[in-house]
Amino acid sequence: MRHPISRRRVLAGLAGAATLPFTGCASNADKPRGPEGVFAHGVASGDPDQHSVVLWTHLSTPESAASGRWLVARDPECRDVVKRGDFSTSVARDMTVKVLVDGLSAGQRYYYRFEYAGEQSLVGRTLTLADGYLERLGIAVASCSNYPFGYFNAYEMIARDPEVDIVLHLGDYLYEYGPDGYGGETGKLLGRPHQPPREILTLDDYRERHAQYKGDPQSRAMHAAHPLIALWDDHESANNPWTDGAQNHQPEEGDWGARRSASLQAYYEWMPVREPQPGMRRDQRWGHYRCGDLASLVTLETRHTARARQIEYHEHPDALASPEAAQAFMRDVVGAPGRRMLSDEMEAFLDTSLRESVSAGRPWRLIGNQIPMARTHTPRLADSDVAALGITEDNPRYADYQRFRRVGELGLPLYLDPWDGYPWARERFYAGCRAAGASDLLVLTGDSHSFWQNQLFSAEGVAMGVELGTTGITSPADFADFGPAGAALMDGLLAQQNPEILWTEGVTHGYIRLVLEREAAEVEYVGVSNIATRDFHPVSVRRTRVLRRDGTLAFA
Repeated sequence: MRHPISRRRVLAGLAGAATLPFTGCASNADKPRGPEGVFAHGVASGDPDQHSVVLWTHLSTPESAASGRWLVARDPECRDVVKRGDFSTSVARDMTVKVLVDGLSAGQRYYYRFEYAGEQSLVGRTLTLADGYLERLGIAVASCSNYPFGYFNAYEMIARDPEVDIVLHLGDYLYEYGPDGYGGETGKLLGRPHQPPREILTLDDYRERHAQYKGDPQSRAMHAAHPLIALWDDHESANNPWTDGAQNHQPEEGDWGARRSASLQAYYEWMPVREPQPGMRRDQRWGHYRCGDLASLVTLETRHTARARQIEYHEHPDALASPEAAQAFMRDVVGAPGRRMLSDEMEAFLDTSLRESVSAGRPWRLIGNQIPMARTHTPRLADSDVAALGITEDNPRYADYQRFRRVGELGLPLYLDPWDGYPWARERFYAGCRAAGASDLLVLTGDSHSFWQNQLFSAEGVAMGVELGTTGITSPADFADFGPAGAALMDGLLAQQNPEILWTEGVTHGYIRLVLEREAAEVEYVGVSNIATRDFHPVSVRRTRVLRRDGTLAFA
């Protein structure tokens, strides 16, 4: 996302410092560990269904090809083995190992490990999705984990959260920038610079960056503790991509198609995700996760398969000339028919999935969505707000602030990269959901580096459900440059001036804990006290409930 200015109940089990990623695993140390041995990047699992799950690891070995063993057991000591087999890997897939284990029982907790050359990996914990009656499901919703900006303390919290069954990572799992890019200065101060020390462009670059993130001990702890359902957003390839390019890709950096292909190959190698089904391309990554009779989770692909090029305010200076010009800009340019977000194939998959969910009578329909969906107009700043924010003419970015204030005066969107920049596509999405019988969406959103509690409506005012937006694991919020008080002021203005926004908070880093039950969903916005050191404590930022009312959803 381009940045226009910059870019209470906590469970007793979360209150301590670093402990076991999960209890009862004899192979795990007392704290999340750094890289060591042949399994220096830990283990991970993901993309579960009722009878299968992906298991992942990487071999840190000088060999160009290797083979070993894996096993799945019912107990953390790995004595009650239910499945075992062989694996092989090579430098052709960067020595990563990915096994799709089938024939498992539905709704069961399992433990797994890998063995190679006499060494054993730590033991990971995973599960299969339920088939039939399901009383509850706990989901940790995460996004925007930029390595140089700070420690992954929120990952450690997720690893130790006893209410979490699955981690839903909504994208920006890693960032493509070099030391002179977004987060570079903070990374130097914290001793967490990106590797390789440049903007990543090639397959080897993307592989090395993935390895750096997987080698982080807190990332290792989270992956070992819970299965992952992962979506990509933009930074897994480059900032703000569309079908034919990206904002952070210049002609001198080579062919965009080759760069995107390299980023997707590394993603499939290094993430615990299923390979594309026959007949599907790597960029066509979406899914329908049926969680018993309780919930459906449908994940979207909004970056590579259909997205029209993003529109930028600076490319249309005349749009800020008058209210009439702004209205014409939104109607004729931003809102032009045919500005796609979702591909035909994605829309067909969404329709089929929602119809199946409605027919099955599941009470919850979750949408895994990378980018903010609620209408978010830029705050209108009074003179007193400008004074409180310390915006003065001697500020080197005064012209930027003035342009930002003008955008707010005209009632224009805060960003044109999320769904606000694609209103035709958003209405098409809403219409498709209504046609499938689903006007009760629980949309889970990342990207913005802020917590959100939003209600969703079509252009005609039809209620479509609610949106929960998660903050960054480490990436800073929109208004971080204004300091905590200034950021809180801006967040308050957003909620006051936007009917779809009930609350937002961009000061704290963390994740959302969403616990689905039969009649209601419990939501806690979980924060960490800091990301500058590993010495942190949990913070309960806000709690709310989502209730079902007359065929749609509302906050209690």
